[in-house]
Amino acid sequence: MKILFVAPSYKPAFIYGGTIVVIAQLAEALVKIGHEVTVYSTTANGSEELSVTTNAPVIVNGVAVFYFKRITKDHTHVSPALWSYLNKTVKDYDVVHMHSWWNLLIIGAVWICKKNGVKPVLSPHGMLSTYILQKNNSFKKRLLHLFCGKHLLSRTYLHVSTEMELEESRAIIPGWEGRVIVNPVTLSVNTYAREIKDIFTIGFLSRVDPKKGLEILIKALGKVNFPFRFKIAGSGDESYIGSLKALSKSHGISTHIEWVGWKSGEEKFEYLAGLDLFALTSHSENFAIVVIESLSVGTPVLISNEVGLHKYIEKEDLGWVTGLDIDTVTQALNTCVAEKEKAARIQAHAPVQIYSEYQDDVLAYKYVDFYNYIVSQKK
Repeated sequence: MKILFVAPSYKPAFIYGGTIVVIAQLAEALVKIGHEVTVYSTTANGSEELSVTTNAPVIVNGVAVFYFKRITKDHTHVSPALWSYLNKTVKDYDVVHMHSWWNLLIIGAVWICKKNGVKPVLSPHGMLSTYILQKNNSFKKRLLHLFCGKHLLSRTYLHVSTEMELEESRAIIPGWEGRVIVNPVTLSVNTYAREIKDIFTIGFLSRVDPKKGLEILIKALGKVNFPFRFKIAGSGDESYIGSLKALSKSHGISTHIEWVGWKSGEEKFEYLAGLDLFALTSHSENFAIVVIESLSVGTPVLISNEVGLHKYIEKEDLGWVTGLDIDTVTQALNTCVAEKEKAARIQAHAPVQIYSEYQDDVLAYKYVDFYNYIVSQKK
């Protein structure tokens, strides 16, 4: 099968976070099971541009990647060169899979598909969540959605990674045809021994951003009834990090917090394995790969009910789910410490479960099944 991915950015533009990793991992997994995958992307790398060959295929781990220059340096990622080439070649592929939304590049690409009679798959990667719709230029998004966005979205097949994301997306386009298939996740090949620590250790690993709800977690930790150490791994705007440090000081817990910097690669899994609990009280997450990464090394999780994986965590009893009220989070933290038998069970059994469910080839075949359905609809 010939599969085309269209994405605003592609590796090595890891500045954009986990979505880049997910897109590349899926593309590479599809290649490994025998499919031909091509990616049309831009040279976007934050405010800079990637130093790569443009307008010609670059083979990246078996995937043919076309990088096109963009004429804007912001999140719009406008690339007339990509649009032009897509218009010429879009019918050459069995399936076209778009990644992201709310940027002019993908909106234009979906319009080109419609013009050519091609119905693509769209993975919004959390861009249609209620939180995203209400934050950051929400008025512009509403206008865009009103005049062209909703119409174009209805001309796509939907792919989402969680049931929560499906519900949010279908609130926008009722009856939107699509499937829930989890994101691929890179797991460690190593096994980490869990150490008994003298103090309960909670950890966070992600971008340090207001969306992640760290203010809520810090305020809740200021009210818990047990001694703790809180390790924050991540990077973000220095002024925002400064405000969090000031907040922790005002709540009397600054000496209990360690800012340990960004963790990646195997160092990330070693860090996660050294925690008693991974906590993510986000205001919005369509998936949250780090939750799966934590469970893969046996670390129980506490997540908000705004994290897409919360239904999975509840169903499989792999941690605790909380609302975002400060007192509710405080109570949930106290419960996590008290329920030692549950924590021990998760530590012992979660890695086996995660590794069985998140094999790349197993997930890739689920995407192929979806693609085959789309091909059958053409006929």
